[in-house]
Amino acid sequence: MLREMKTFNLGWLLFVAILLISALPFSQASRSKQHKVRTGVFRSPQIVLGPGSVANKLFSNIDFPRGHIALKSFDAEIIDESGNPVPLYDTYLHHWLVLKFYVRKGLENQDISKLNSSDYISGRNSGICQDGALDQFFGLGSETRRTKTHIPDPYGIEIGSPTKIPSGFVETWGLNVHAIDTRGVEDRMGCTECRCNLYNVTKEENGTPLSPNYDGGLLCCYDGTKCRLKDGFIGIERTLYLQYTVKWVDMNSLIVPVNVYIFDVSDIWKRSRNSTGINSEHNCQVEYQVESCRATGSENDKCIDAESVSLDMPFGGYLVYGGAHQHAGGTGSALYGKDGRSLCSSIPIYGTGEEAGNENGYIVGMSTCYPKPGTKKISKGETLILESNYSSIKQHTGVMGLFYILVAETLA
Repeated sequence: MLREMKTFNLGWLLFVAILLISALPFSQASRSKQHKVRTGVFRSPQIVLGPGSVANKLFSNIDFPRGHIALKSFDAEIIDESGNPVPLYDTYLHHWLVLKFYVRKGLENQDISKLNSSDYISGRNSGICQDGALDQFFGLGSETRRTKTHIPDPYGIEIGSPTKIPSGFVETWGLNVHAIDTRGVEDRMGCTECRCNLYNVTKEENGTPLSPNYDGGLLCCYDGTKCRLKDGFIGIERTLYLQYTVKWVDMNSLIVPVNVYIFDVSDIWKRSRNSTGINSEHNCQVEYQVESCRATGSENDKCIDAESVSLDMPFGGYLVYGGAHQHAGGTGSALYGKDGRSLCSSIPIYGTGEEAGNENGYIVGMSTCYPKPGTKKISKGETLILESNYSSIKQHTGVMGLFYILVAETLA
């Protein structure tokens, strides 16, 4: 009897071992197929800046991963010709944006800004802003070095799908870089906030006169403008680059696609009705102005400018990632569901030193959210509330209150 039991136990253990071993290669192969992450490090075309000068460039058909893939992250920073990181107090990175275009075959190497409108199609994100506003897939500003952009497994942003590229077109990528050289300027923070008086600008880039109430913002620091220098300051031009690191995996059945949505706290929108039902017409302003609490007579112990907007969601799904974009003076942003439940809060990280990535007084990072899968569900048609808070001890011009989220329509 004992001998039979030993034989049975050995046989059972052998059977279990065979099952475990036979299952192991499949499991490892599945994980390997899903997590075989590739990395590419690229540089933008050169950006030449002298003291006080502004570059706001759109580079077409940039170096970018090709094929049917899933993007996992996009990180970037300004570097010099030797590859050294450039601190924000020398060159302020107002923003960089990565945009997708479908360009007619044979024209993909042309400057997209010079193409006829029939020769390209915007491949914008899934967001609710009007066409031409906040179309990017990735985008950050001064916070770029310390803000997480990675997309957790098994999720990814699907690109290059042959079934989604219009016939006769190819998928290309563009890069918008807005940088301000603040070496030797009279007022560093004023230059980064694009205060019109410091740029001696009274008209928009197209020649339209500015509103008398417009004190500063994107309209006053367009490409080629110059911020006021200290008397007698002389400096040399420098050649800089935006260096960006992209991570991706080959698209396969194990990757769950996510959609990119960007919300704007300054969105002016209304519901409209047409033959297909009730829709929303959005007018995202992209930037706004924070008035000093002393100037407005609302001075209190906190002096916080709190902006909020309620937005109807034309989609549903599960929140995978979230994070805000704010400028100096920002104290945090949050996104809430219709029942007041917190979906994501994003808080700025301010630098305390001199080295690149920790510049004193600048926002050098934003906290991000990675909810446990399935715990943050957004229902189609749900009304979300976006809040953006800034210190109003003093006036801030050209500030932003954007919120990025990635949403999966299904769970893994």
